[in-house]
Amino acid sequence: MDNLAQVRQNVFAMESDSDSRFDPNVALQLLLDIAHEHSLEQLLQKVVSHAVQRPYMSCAQVWLIEPGDRCAHCPRRPECPDQTRCLHLVAGSGVSLAKTPAEAPRFDDPTSRNPLGAGFLGKAAVTGEQVILRDLTQHRAEVAGFDWLEREQIRGCGATPIIYRAEILGAIAGFSRLRLPEEGRPWGRVFADHIGSAIANARAFEEIRRLKAQLEQQNAYLQEEVVEARAFGDLVGQSAALRQIVSQIDLVAPTDASVLILGETGTGKELVAREIHRRSQRKDGPLVRVNCASIPRELFESELFGHVRGAFTGAIKDRSGRFETAEGGTLFLDEIGDVPLEMQSKLLRVLQEKRYERVGDDRTRQADVRIIAATNRDLRKAVAAGRFREDLYYRLHVFPIQVAPLRERRDDIPLLAKHFVEVSAKELRCPQPRLTRAAIIQLQSYDWPGNVRELRNVIERAVILARGGALQFDLPGFAPATTGTPAQAKAPIPPGTKFLTEVEMRQRERDNLLAVLEHSGWKIKGPHGAAELLGVKPTTLLSRMQKMELRRSK
Repeated sequence: MDNLAQVRQNVFAMESDSDSRFDPNVALQLLLDIAHEHSLEQLLQKVVSHAVQRPYMSCAQVWLIEPGDRCAHCPRRPECPDQTRCLHLVAGSGVSLAKTPAEAPRFDDPTSRNPLGAGFLGKAAVTGEQVILRDLTQHRAEVAGFDWLEREQIRGCGATPIIYRAEILGAIAGFSRLRLPEEGRPWGRVFADHIGSAIANARAFEEIRRLKAQLEQQNAYLQEEVVEARAFGDLVGQSAALRQIVSQIDLVAPTDASVLILGETGTGKELVAREIHRRSQRKDGPLVRVNCASIPRELFESELFGHVRGAFTGAIKDRSGRFETAEGGTLFLDEIGDVPLEMQSKLLRVLQEKRYERVGDDRTRQADVRIIAATNRDLRKAVAAGRFREDLYYRLHVFPIQVAPLRERRDDIPLLAKHFVEVSAKELRCPQPRLTRAAIIQLQSYDWPGNVRELRNVIERAVILARGGALQFDLPGFAPATTGTPAQAKAPIPPGTKFLTEVEMRQRERDNLLAVLEHSGWKIKGPHGAAELLGVKPTTLLSRMQKMELRRSK
């Protein structure tokens, strides 16, 4: 016997009977500790750690009944009557007699399994009764699978089933080098019952935490994907013009009809195409976009239909085209008006016959592809000028969708602005700025020649400059109206309207400025200050107040 083992044996030999007796106070303290534990792992670790602190307990383990998970590799498979369930070692702690940690057995090996009904541990988990073995020399068959008992000089062991509401959850196993105290037997039953309740409680809390985390993850995903009043997928807004577009999308999306999306640059034609694809029966297939304006004329056919090796100089290997890439899905031909005239006949053939060949290849391929095209040009004029084939135009013009410019969708500007502010602040990693009512009125008063794309660019620049403060927009060539809404500012003046003189205009401006100052409590700058409400810089407001001799009354 090595020195360490001899020392430990001497210590055990010096233990008095009183030291080895079961201490109910220790058990009660442990029951109090585990009653409020919400983590199953920490709960089980507390149980085994407290158990091995008693002199008579050399090792303590908790085994729980779980589904069979490693039956093919389990050394005790022949003993297992039911391979759907078995005992899993989920927690363990002990004091080893080995010289080094490397030689010590692993009391908490998570791969350890024990068949139900096999040995003292399996019997306790099946019968629901305690099993106590006081002399292991007479019960070697009952401790099969525990190869370290003799090396660790274990004299006795026992297993107490863990039961909760008449259901056996598993068993607690204890191993001792000393005599197991008889008075601890009834306490073991009480102890195991409390542990069963604590395990059920911890599992319930972990399930609550799991569901909470799942809900938080789903909520975060929805917050990223859904914007307030954003009922149209990526199409943000609530205007009558947008509702008309969505109505057309709902009509044509379930079909395989070709769609031609018309509209000015920056109106969101690609978003309309994506929404058609998303609501179609091809939604699980690819959506492939081709910008016809960016493809060199000599590479157009290869880009759309692909080529074989050696078809032309530089064709060093076979290459699939966009039609093949979009097989089973949708091909979005953006800027269709820029397709070269000589390519339009080949494109028409694909639309009519659903067939094509790669450049330099004799094999005819089938094209199971839906075509959505878009342009900002007037294709009728292009047809009249001979720049666009009339038959191709009518083939694409099966179901046209006209996307209204932003100046005709002014009601959507507040929602679009809010959406772009949130997106820009997140993407640019800038502080969230404030979008004031005055700023919204300014945006609605502008004509937006670049449409939604220009709106987003303007907002991104303003978000960077705002530094978390109120947004201020620098719109080229914009002169804000002095009074009225954007629609009123552009409305024709009816006959007989009384005009205001210069003096009356100044008085109106002074009265309006005074009303804003009173409303803000004479707060000039900052959130909800008069400058923010008017949509002007604080220095500009102070200059006007000085010019109009406006001072707060004492």
